[in-house]
Amino acid sequence: MVTNAPVPSAHRQPFVRVLLASALVAASAAVAAPPPVQAADGSGDDGRNGGKYVLTVAVSQSVDSLSPFLAQRLISTSLHRLMYEYLTNYDVKDARPIPGFATEWTASPDKLTWTYKIRKNSVWSDGRPATAMDAAWTFNRMLSDENAATANGSFTANFKKVTAPDPETLVIELKKPQATMAALDVPIVPKHIWEKVGDFSKFNNDKQFPVVGNGPYILTDFKVDQYVKLKPNPGFWRGVPVFDELVFKYYKDGDAAVAALRKGEVSFVSGLTPAQAASLGSAGNIKVNDAPGRRFFALATNPGARSQDGGRFGSGHPALLDPAVRKALFHAVDRKTIVDKVFQGHAVEGEGYIPPRFTSYFWKPSPGRRIDYDPAEAARLLDRAGYRRNSSGKRVGEDGRALDFRLLCHATDPNDKAIGKYLQEWWGELGITLKVDCLDNVSDPWVKGDYDLAFDGWSVNPDPDFVLSIHTCSALPATPKDTGATDNFICDKTYDELYEQQAAEYDPARRAELVRQMQARLYDIGYMNVMAYPNAVEAYRTDQIKSITTMPENGGNIYGQDGYWSWWSAKPAAAAAHGGSGAAASRTPLTIGIAMAAVVVIAVAVLTAWRRRATADDRE
Repeated sequence: MVTNAPVPSAHRQPFVRVLLASALVAASAAVAAPPPVQAADGSGDDGRNGGKYVLTVAVSQSVDSLSPFLAQRLISTSLHRLMYEYLTNYDVKDARPIPGFATEWTASPDKLTWTYKIRKNSVWSDGRPATAMDAAWTFNRMLSDENAATANGSFTANFKKVTAPDPETLVIELKKPQATMAALDVPIVPKHIWEKVGDFSKFNNDKQFPVVGNGPYILTDFKVDQYVKLKPNPGFWRGVPVFDELVFKYYKDGDAAVAALRKGEVSFVSGLTPAQAASLGSAGNIKVNDAPGRRFFALATNPGARSQDGGRFGSGHPALLDPAVRKALFHAVDRKTIVDKVFQGHAVEGEGYIPPRFTSYFWKPSPGRRIDYDPAEAARLLDRAGYRRNSSGKRVGEDGRALDFRLLCHATDPNDKAIGKYLQEWWGELGITLKVDCLDNVSDPWVKGDYDLAFDGWSVNPDPDFVLSIHTCSALPATPKDTGATDNFICDKTYDELYEQQAAEYDPARRAELVRQMQARLYDIGYMNVMAYPNAVEAYRTDQIKSITTMPENGGNIYGQDGYWSWWSAKPAAAAAHGGSGAAASRTPLTIGIAMAAVVVIAVAVLTAWRRRATADDRE
């Protein structure tokens, strides 16, 4: 069965192919050269910097790794979407799987063998062909090296054998059916570069630039907690991005990022607070985008840090192993107040694990199952569980230990701090003390299990398998000394059984029902309380960005898409308004089915080619 047919390639005259090939060679050499020195004060009001059109994106999240085998944070996986092709992509309109590195895919009748036809016109940015051998090597490395499977091992754990019988054919044999075969969110890397890597647990892909890839952009420079710089890939099969440079600039303080947007020092800011969004709404040359988000915002409890070998570690409060204590805490969380007062309506009250944006998987508890805000019930639960008030009003267990908890908080997130204050008030009325630890780096204490509670949140993909997998027992670290793919050390046999069933279920309706059952199980075991589904509240300068694609196209988000559509599609405003100059002005975006983009030819001659688009002009 053909799951997705290829988009027909454009019919070009022979002389066009010759000119285009020559131009790509010249442009590849230009991209490989060191980036020109930029002015210290950033780009001008129109986004130009030294004659270039620069799209600067303000970010507050630190890059955890530039290695696609290790990275899990949204900023890092978003970068990998730009740097490397995946076998498939997600359609910008409805998030269905569409061709990426693979042009089509078929399954055997028993669904145990999947064959992918690999794109002929994909090349690595160093000029080497990108083939099925690269994809086979990527997956086989994940199968043979547990460190290479750190980030995305859930996708390959069921693989039996991966081969590339020829450069255009990839064959994956499975142990049992796997529903994610058209949504394998694994970046394909160049074998000739990565086979030189020794220890995959330590290699962060951040020492040699430019980084060789085959995505729409080439990463040219990186400084920790300062910036990431990327250039358009002139050989990208879908078409060359129009901006001359894409920069992700780190801001620890959200107000500083907003101030930079007002000054024109950055082009785009995401994660706006309601106050920031309101103030920018009346500012000139700035557009605020407020869209339903693909993230959840949760309160996670430490269920007791553990490893697959049975080892226990960390310093989580033992009282949180008691379901009654966890349920009491959740009964004392007023989700409506959080949505109304903290997010000021730019969010939806939390219920299940999957945001309502993903309608087929969304789940909500029935009225009798729902843990509503009920402080009186919270107090009764604690009393019955033996956690009574002492003479000073503090809740103390039968072992004499008080319910004094630590809450991990992201120092860069004002919502964390605001909600932390509410929790201190609500739980304080129950006789529980809460210390809110707002840190620049919450990862270190988290992976060591040195926390009691933490603010948690993930971006959910159209296929929810990954965010479901991080709560399976197999995601735990192998030993206490290792780092696993787990979110917060949840390990539940019933949940695991449901996970295995949904992973092997090809019927969409039946699979969706299993995913809803998994969410119900997560809700009932009570290690997480999903408090809200925040909107994607973001803004950009209209005098720098003429247009940019949202996902979905109608009322969707820009930052953190399931793909590269936003930054790949963005057009500079000045180039359109004034006829432009430099490389940006030489590229003319047009319609689907016409391949490649214009490339600047040496001296004064300019070759203008058609750019191929997957969507109308409007991920991860």
